Amino acid sequence: MLDFKKIIYDEAVKVLDGLEITDVAPSDAFCDYCVPCFKFAKLLRKAPKAIAEEAASKIQIDGIKVEALNGYLNFTIERDTLGKLLFSSSLGEDKPLKGKTVCIDYSSVNIAKPFHIGHLMTTVIGGSLYKMFVALGADAVGINHLGDWGTQFGGLIAAFRKWGSEEKLNERGLDELLELYVRFHAEEKADPSLKDEAREWSKKIESCDPYAVGLFEKFKAITLEQAKKVYGRLNIEFDSYLGESFYVDKVSGVEDKLRAKNLLETSDGAEIVTVGEDMPPAIIRRSDGASLYVARDLAAAYYRHDTYNFDKCLYVVASHQALHFKQFFKVLELLGEPWAKDMVHVSYGMVSVEGAALSTREGNVLFLNDVLDSAVGKAAKIIEERNPSLEGKQKVSESVGVGAVVFGALYDGRLKDKNFSLESALNFDGETGPYVQYTHARCRSVLSKAGKFNRKIDVTLISDDAAYETVKLLYDFDSVVYNAATKYEPSIVSRRLVKICQAFNRFYNADRIMCGGKTQDARLYLTEKVADTLKYGLSLLLLDAPERM
Repeated sequence: MLDFKKIIYDEAVKVLDGLEITDVAPSDAFCDYCVPCFKFAKLLRKAPKAIAEEAASKIQIDGIKVEALNGYLNFTIERDTLGKLLFSSSLGEDKPLKGKTVCIDYSSVNIAKPFHIGHLMTTVIGGSLYKMFVALGADAVGINHLGDWGTQFGGLIAAFRKWGSEEKLNERGLDELLELYVRFHAEEKADPSLKDEAREWSKKIESCDPYAVGLFEKFKAITLEQAKKVYGRLNIEFDSYLGESFYVDKVSGVEDKLRAKNLLETSDGAEIVTVGEDMPPAIIRRSDGASLYVARDLAAAYYRHDTYNFDKCLYVVASHQALHFKQFFKVLELLGEPWAKDMVHVSYGMVSVEGAALSTREGNVLFLNDVLDSAVGKAAKIIEERNPSLEGKQKVSESVGVGAVVFGALYDGRLKDKNFSLESALNFDGETGPYVQYTHARCRSVLSKAGKFNRKIDVTLISDDAAYETVKLLYDFDSVVYNAATKYEPSIVSRRLVKICQAFNRFYNADRIMCGGKTQDARLYLTEKVADTLKYGLSLLLLDAPERM
C-alpha cells in the first residue's frame, strides 16, 4: 500500500528548500492532505499564499492533484488512482511488525473469584491488541497473569474445611467458592482467630503441604474452567497462564540484582527501593518477609525478557494502578535495564452497567457471564422481531449480543469511563457492534443474490461521490490497524468500521448496485471489499461477522 502522506511529505520538503514539515494533515474540506504554509512565512520572507502557489507550481506527483488555496498547499488523490490501488491490494498483506515480539499481560483473573464485569476492559482491550499485533506480523504472547498468591487462599481453605464439602464444590463450582469466600470474610470480623487459621493454611500452601496444595490446585482448576468458558464466548486466547505463585521463588534473584546496584534499603524491617521524590518507595518485602506485587512483577518481567526477548511488554491494567507501574518501571530503569523503556502500562477507565441489579449475586458481584447472557437474550428478541424466519437464530443472537458488549467497550477511547447500556449497545442503527455486523450481513446478502461477477473492473465506474467516499475509507485500513496497535487503542479500528458502514449505506442508497453490465460488476466488487474489510476488522475486535441477520 502506498503511503501517500510520506510521498507528499518527501516532495514538499524538496520544493520548500528543505524546511522542516512537521504536519501533513488530512483536510476533509478541500483535499485529502494539506501543508499549511503560514509557519514558513517568516523564514522565507514571503506571504503564505505566495509560498503555497510557488510550491504547487513545482510539485508533480503521479496520481495526485496539487494546488494552492489561501496559504495551504493542498493534495488530492485522483479517484481512479485510489480505486486501482484498492482493488489491486489485499487486506493484511503488509506485515510491518514481522520479527517483533510483543508480550501482552491482560485479563489476569483472580483464583477462586468470579469473572466479573471489572475484568471486561482488560480482557477485551488486551485480546483485541493481541489479534492486531498478530495481523501485523508480530509474534504476540498473550499472558494471563493469574492472581494466585496471598493469605486469602489460606482463608478459603479454612472456610472450605469449616462449611464446605467436596460434594457441594463439585456441584456448584465457583458459586460455592464465592459463597465460602464471602462468608469467611463476614465471620472473621466477629472471630479474629479466623485470620490466624488463614495464615496457617497459607503457610502450608507455601511449604507445599500436599493437602493444602491439592485443594488450592482444585480451586484454580475450577476458576480456570469457568473463565475459559467466558474467554470462548469472547474469542479470547492466551499463550501463558503463569500466575503470581510462579514468581514467588524468583524474587530473591531480583533482590540480588538490587543489592548489587546498592538500591535495596531497609526501613522499619521492610525492604524498599527509593524511586524518586515524586513517588513513595517501592516495597519489595514487608517486615514479615512477604514479597509484594512490585517484587513479583519485577521477577515476572525478567522471566519474560529472558524467555521471549520481547520488543514491547504491555500491561493492560486499570488506570488506578498507574502509581504501581511507575514504581515498577522506575526500578527497572534504576537497575540499568535498557529494555525498561519497552515496558508499557496500557491503562483504561472504569466500566459500569446500567440496570446492573438484574444480575447481582452474593458478595455484590456482577458476573460478566450474566451481562453477556442478558445481552444475548435481548438480541434474540430483536432478531425474532426483525427476521423471524432466520436460520441459526441462536448462534446469531450469541454473536450479536456478545459482540454488542465487546464493541461497546472498545468504541470509545480506553481511558474514558464507560456507563454501559444494553439498549444502546444493541441498536442496529447506531454506532454499535450490531450496526457493523448488520452492514456486513447486508453486503453478503447482496453478493449472494448477485452470484458470480467479473472482478476485472473499470474503476471509473465507481468514482462518484458516494462510492469514492467508501473507497477512501477502505484504502488505508491496514494503516488504521497499525495505528491502533502501536497506540494501544482499539477504538481507532472500531470507529473506522462505523465510518465505513455509514459510507457504504449512503452508497447503497444512492447507487443502485444491481444495475447490469460493467457498472454492476464494479459496484459488486466494491461491496465485496466492504464486506471483507468489515469481517476482518470485526475479527480484530473479537466479534463474529454473521452472514445473515
